[in-house]
Formats: sequence, structure tokens, C-alpha cells
Amino acid sequence: MIKTIKDLDISGKRVFIRVDVNVPLDRYQNITDDARIQAIIPSVQYALDHNAKVIIASHLGRPKGKKVPEMSLAPVAKRLGRLLSQKVKMAPDCIGFEVKSMVDSMSPGEILLLENLRFHPGEQKNDDEFAKALADLCDVYINDAFAVCHRIHASVAAITKFIKVRSAGFLLDKELSYFKKAMEDPKHPLVAIIGGAKISSKLGALKNMLKHVDKFIVGGAMGNTFLKAQGLDIGKSKIEEDQVSVAAELMETAREKGIKFYIPVDAVVADNFDSKAEIKIVTVQEVPRNWMILDIGPATSALFSEAIYDAKTIVWNGPLGAFEMDAFSRGTLAMAHAVANSYALSIVGGGDTDVAIHKAGESDRITYISTGGGAFLALLEGTTLPGVAALDGC
Repeated sequence: MIKTIKDLDISGKRVFIRVDVNVPLDRYQNITDDARIQAIIPSVQYALDHNAKVIIASHLGRPKGKKVPEMSLAPVAKRLGRLLSQKVKMAPDCIGFEVKSMVDSMSPGEILLLENLRFHPGEQKNDDEFAKALADLCDVYINDAFAVCHRIHASVAAITKFIKVRSAGFLLDKELSYFKKAMEDPKHPLVAIIGGAKISSKLGALKNMLKHVDKFIVGGAMGNTFLKAQGLDIGKSKIEEDQVSVAAELMETAREKGIKFYIPVDAVVADNFDSKAEIKIVTVQEVPRNWMILDIGPATSALFSEAIYDAKTIVWNGPLGAFEMDAFSRGTLAMAHAVANSYALSIVGGGDTDVAIHKAGESDRITYISTGGGAFLALLEGTTLPGVAALDGC
């Protein structure tokens, strides 16, 4: 059983909270979406309210073990300070003498944000020496970074070897709790909506979910491969040739188990992948030879909406078309509206799906939007997350 921050005595202690505030920045280093910062506020505020010396650690971007000024967490310190109505000190690094001195001079109720963990190669290498240097900064370790819990990184895995007192934060606990409601103990019918580009990247999730779901809905570019497995000619549409037989096997397994398996019946097609391309709507049997499928069509949207009408639980990962272009966004947006209008417990995971939900203006009507893409997918695969396993028995 994993403890949460509420189970620990943190008063006066140095509390290291690993978070994921890997937020998008524009070219002027302005934060364009602070949802991930807002998500960590409950744990941080709880620690502050209980007189802890709060040390926040995160990564940002992919600096590949080198100090990249454009990937500094300084903008996060400013935004976090505003959200907390409290000054957040910014450390020049995440380890070293100067950082240790800053921690040693902290008073209870103060907060320090460490610089980007990935400025050090030891983070992604899960290096024990780097992990110990981080551990030496604190008395208590809190993992509130669900989005990186599938990574075997120093601040997620190795650090727990050097800190006896550790637990999950509120966000991590919430993520795991909602996933349990969706997959381990769901209300039926349970409907899975899986989109995105590749079957290969989600094969483990697809196979595992066939053990749990009542209905499967597949779209996006991966849906093309399922159409190909049905013997359809889908023109120049993006497919994975080496996964066609796998797609056929998945559909056959679903049939044998009595699981309803839905794939597109019509599509928005274009003569090339361009926002200015000529487009039209056709049935999946009538895709022109040199055209490509870039979104589900209106008949498919209606079919998928009907399929989730009686759902009690819905899990959604991956868009149903190239929604980043307005011309090919209607299918994904229609699905977002349908899920929002359902009476089901709805859980959405994956960065692109999250963006689509916000684009549709439906974020307030989705039960839970996960902060993790890769970690969410790993859970769908039935995988134990390394970051969670490292807390087990604590």
C-alpha cells in the first residue's frame, strides 16, 4: 500500500517534491499553458501549510544532459509564486554546494525550485551518485510526477534508495485512483477509445484492454491499418504494413470474446496532407486511389457517439484524425463533445487528446484528464510504473 503525503510527519522537515512542470513556452519564455503547474498546487500547498521546507524538482524539455538557458525553470518559479501568492526562490542548479547552502538556510514554510534536472546526464541515466546528491537535500521524498513515473530516472527511481521516508503526492494518488476506477474496478459497459498514429506504439495497451472492455472504438491513422486488415483499398493513407495481420488478430480476438469493435465507416479524405488541400467525404470503400484518410467522417462520428451512449466508463487515448489542422479536426472534436455529453465516468489521457478536449471547450465536463501520456499508456498496458513501484511498501 502506497502512503500519501497526508500519512507523513513533515513539520519542519526538508520535503523534496518531484513534480512534472514540463510546460510549453513560447519564444519569449512565456508559459502558454500552466495546467501542469496548477495540478501540483494541492501537494505543495499542503506541505507549506504543515510548515515543511519545500524543495521542488522537475525537468523541462530535452536538454540532453547539458545546460540550455532556454529550458530553465525560472519562468515556472514566477508562475508558481503567483499561484501560491508566495515568493518561490530559484536555485542556480539542482545539486552542488550552492544549492545545498540555499536548502540549509531555508525556514519552514519557504519554497525552493531547483533548476532543470535534465541539465545533468545522471538524471536520465538513473545514476546513483546523482540520485544521492538529490537525496542529501531532504528528509522526505514525495513523488507527485505521474507523467514521468514510467521513466527509470534518478529523481523517480534511484533516489528512493537513499530516502526512507517517502510517499505519493495528491496528484499521483489521484491519477492512480481514477485509473483503478476505470480499469481495475470499472462500471460496465466500459468503452475504450483509442486513436493516434500507430498500432505498434499502443499494441500492449490494445491487447491488455481486450481483457477488460465491452466496446472498442478505433480511429486516427491507426484506424487505417484496421481498415486495411478488412481488405479495403485506402489509397495513400498512412498505415503500418507490418501491423495489418496484428490488427486482424485483434479484431478476431474481440469477436471471440464478444467485444464490440468499431472502426470508421466513412472518412474525410484529401489529395495531400495540407490545410489547403482539396477534401471530400467518402465511405471507407470509396477512398480515391491517390488520396489519404485524415479524419473520421460524419457517419462515423454518429456511429461512435451511439456506441458510447450507454457507457458507464469511458477511457480515451489518442485523437481520431489530424486534428491539428482545422479541416481534419471535426471528428476528434465531435468525439470530445460526445464523451462530455455522456453520463459515464470519463478518463482522458495523452497530450494530444488533452489538447483536443480543451480545443473543444469540454475540459470541465470530462471526469478526469490525466497529466501523463506515456505513463497513462503504460498503465493501459497493465505495466507497473517504476516510479510507483519505488514507493511501494514505503
